[in-house]
Amino acid sequence: MKLASKDILGMKDLSVEEIELILETAESFMEISTREIKKVPTLRGKTVVNLFFEPSTRTRTSFEIAAKRLSADTVNISSTTSSVVKGETIIDTARNLDAMNPDIIVVRHNCSGAPRLLSGLVKQSVINAGDGAHEHPTQALLDIMTVRQKKKRVEGLKVVIVGDIAHSRVARSDIYGLTKMGARVTVSGPSVMMPRDVDKMGVDVQYDMKEALRGADIVMMLRIQTERQEMSLFPSLREYATYYCLNREKLRYAKDDVIVMHPGPVNRGVEISSDVADGPFSVILDQVTNGVAVRMALLYLLAGSEVRNEQSAVERGKNR
Repeated sequence: MKLASKDILGMKDLSVEEIELILETAESFMEISTREIKKVPTLRGKTVVNLFFEPSTRTRTSFEIAAKRLSADTVNISSTTSSVVKGETIIDTARNLDAMNPDIIVVRHNCSGAPRLLSGLVKQSVINAGDGAHEHPTQALLDIMTVRQKKKRVEGLKVVIVGDIAHSRVARSDIYGLTKMGARVTVSGPSVMMPRDVDKMGVDVQYDMKEALRGADIVMMLRIQTERQEMSLFPSLREYATYYCLNREKLRYAKDDVIVMHPGPVNRGVEISSDVADGPFSVILDQVTNGVAVRMALLYLLAGSEVRNEQSAVERGKNR
């Protein structure tokens, strides 16, 4: 089996079979990161461009590490060091990159739909590394991988996502992915941070965080997306933390073997207390580790698909 599309733009586009393929491939790459020499020649000669128009630590670094561990060449471009600051449009940027003929372009942008726009302009594979408040598919994939590692399954588990649901691309991708894989998802947060018709996404809505946490197998905390809010949606961080910060007292409502997740960056004392973030239930650093393996899997599957297509074209040419 191979991926149906040349691009990874969102969890909404992926089938259950494709998600399984990506996760199984990622599992096979985990061992490479434990070697003394953490490199295999799988993508030697391939070039991966990381095109980031928003700040990033975990996503950008893990994509670069993933490419280098597969022996691909990497080029990192940020908005502050590109011709965007001179007035070049993202469309012209994409066309110029296409003319240089890299193999994969990883895009993070503050506008929803930017990676999809680029994917239609270039022949290379495009991976969405987060677009506005739309989707962040690689984060959802590493989250599902972490759940499977810790719980041995996804189907039937109660997953509670707490925080700024309306502005979170992570929440959207996780909802698509987890519900496809059979999890029962509950979202919780202030009403002003809840999308309209969120229940139509196949989730339960509970504004009382303690009630939401009852019987939870997994708790996923979200950062407040202040950069995507036109105005402050709550009186103060202290008031938000009173109702929606995950601390030990609130965590008691979940199951005894609950795991706590967070996509980062973590605002300690706002959405999660330090003793929970660093405590025995936290798998936050496991998520970061799994992010490298997931991104290695995607680079491999997309570049491998490209190689197979090129070989098929050569064979068709020989038979004419």
